Amino acid sequence: MVAVKDNSPRFTPEEYFIWEEQQLERHELIDGQVYAMSGGTINHSEIASRFNRLLGNHLEDSGCKTLNSDARVKILKTDDYSYPDVSVTCDARDLGNIQYIAYPCLLVEVLSDSTEAYDRGEKFYRYRCNPILQDYVLVSSRSIAIDIYHKNDTGEWVIVNYRAGDIVELKSVDLSFPIEQVYRGIVFDRLRDLYQQVERIEGVD
Repeated sequence: MVAVKDNSPRFTPEEYFIWEEQQLERHELIDGQVYAMSGGTINHSEIASRFNRLLGNHLEDSGCKTLNSDARVKILKTDDYSYPDVSVTCDARDLGNIQYIAYPCLLVEVLSDSTEAYDRGEKFYRYRCNPILQDYVLVSSRSIAIDIYHKNDTGEWVIVNYRAGDIVELKSVDLSFPIEQVYRGIVFDRLRDLYQQVERIEGVD
């Protein structure tokens, strides 16, 4: 998410929907202000796509919808709208709404350096006001790491950390999978740097 411009107008939700249809970029609406969505890395895009396919295949013919980062999510009890990387709704109240969903049971954000603090902090604070949300999934794009904020049976949010070799459990959609399934083929920055150093050394020889 990119910071709002000083001269940016304020919008009602209705004005925002009309205005954004004319834009080339996606924008989140927070407290009446629009924020352009920043671009991501190739790893970010590939990991989000993997997660989307994984959930979509699992939930096929279930009646649930798996949506990518083009789908808006309304933050309940506000006039705010965001674009998570992946969202899942199984709620009948979201059927037929073409502008946004409001009752996701699962949300996924692939982390970047510029958005991680916001995704873990203010964005999660806003999202967790939704009584339907059960899993808020934060996926690293720099290492094999997935953190899941899960709302348990008593309504408390607990965090579960998954790392290399772990089996990830998404209770909201009854899905378990090896964490490497999301990261297969991903080359992280530190490994890419190492490969480049080796290539330079071999070039000298």
